[in-house]
Amino acid sequence: MIKNKIFRNASWIIVCRIVQSVFTLIITMLTARYLGPSNYGLISYAASVVAFVVPVMQLGLGNILVQQTVDYPEEEGKIFGTSAVMSVCSSLACIVGVVSFAAIANKGETDTIIVCGLYSILLVFQAIELIQYWFQAKYLSKFMALISLGAYVVVSAYKIFLLASGKSVYWFAVSNAIDYLLIAVGLHIAYRCLGGAKLEFSWAVAKRMFSSSRHYIVSSLMVTVFAQTDKIMLKLMIDEAATGYYSAAVSCAGITSFVFAAIIDSSRPAIFESKKKDIASFEKNVSRLYCVIIYLSLAQSLGMTLLAKPIIHILYGKAYYPAIAALQVIVWYTTFAYLGSVRNIWILAEQKQKYLWIINLSGALMNVILNACLIPYLGIVGAAIASLITQVFTNIVIGIIIRPIRRNNRLMLSGLNPKNIIELVKNLR
Repeated sequence: MIKNKIFRNASWIIVCRIVQSVFTLIITMLTARYLGPSNYGLISYAASVVAFVVPVMQLGLGNILVQQTVDYPEEEGKIFGTSAVMSVCSSLACIVGVVSFAAIANKGETDTIIVCGLYSILLVFQAIELIQYWFQAKYLSKFMALISLGAYVVVSAYKIFLLASGKSVYWFAVSNAIDYLLIAVGLHIAYRCLGGAKLEFSWAVAKRMFSSSRHYIVSSLMVTVFAQTDKIMLKLMIDEAATGYYSAAVSCAGITSFVFAAIIDSSRPAIFESKKKDIASFEKNVSRLYCVIIYLSLAQSLGMTLLAKPIIHILYGKAYYPAIAALQVIVWYTTFAYLGSVRNIWILAEQKQKYLWIINLSGALMNVILNACLIPYLGIVGAAIASLITQVFTNIVIGIIIRPIRRNNRLMLSGLNPKNIIELVKNLR
């Protein structure tokens, strides 16, 4: 029964995201060509700066809300009401931080400061959007997927209007904020219509959740460091155009990321529930999830490596050809990034969050050092190589070094067994 729920849940997300990805391909292609590598790089730079503060804004709550809902179903109204208040308050502080950073790091660059400020508005609405985890916990992701698709259609129309009327880069900077606003409003309406409990704030719940989520703040921040540092360092060490080329490669590599996100998010509640029953079924579920992610990501990486040139040509045009070599490297580091997402589920279920800061701090330091060494000599390809090495280290090598989490590496290794795929197919019949 649970397996069927997972399949249906993931199917709704995937179908809606496929439609959304079509819009994304078209809008991204038109926007990147219209803005050019420099302005497109400026938007990407602002996105990277804002991404740095998202872990602080979310206070690590996104990692524990599903588990909290499963463990304390009678307090769901307090859980999500409290998380909304906590994150909105932190989002306002983060907006001030983003503008301050841009003003200091890009002194005198008025366009950069304004774009970063406008882009950071999305933090408020992204904080409210944390209620999406209620839909995940209840296996109701189809509503979340439909609302997200509807919001994206509206934002796509907005971007087409901007392209047709020749608006400046400032207008594009607020498009993501509009997207998150529409999604947040839609999710809250759906939450009430589907019988969600009244949202309330509770100091007791806030303390309980923060005691668990605080482990994820630094660790998530470190993840962001080695996910976004490359773009920021390219902007500061080379120029906006380099960031634009690199961002184009990253966007191409992430075209199918919604498939992996749908599978992982839909599997999370079932894995937590199986943990409460017996260790054997829990580990079997984790191993099967690893199996699906490993083989899908390897197929994607191989395909994009071989088709990198036509993909860049179709989506971005000849002006972005310098992104081809970077894409052929970047797509492989996404494979290891997805493995890290599965590992984090295992870590939370096993209550080993205290090791996350070690894992991610090590990765962040390695990424910064490698970028500083490789970018001056290899440019955007150097940044891609730095990220690939970092992902391999943090998601595989360090799991061997830290003894208490070695069990996860064994489950990951068992996920290579293709028999898991055969069993999954049989169970879905």
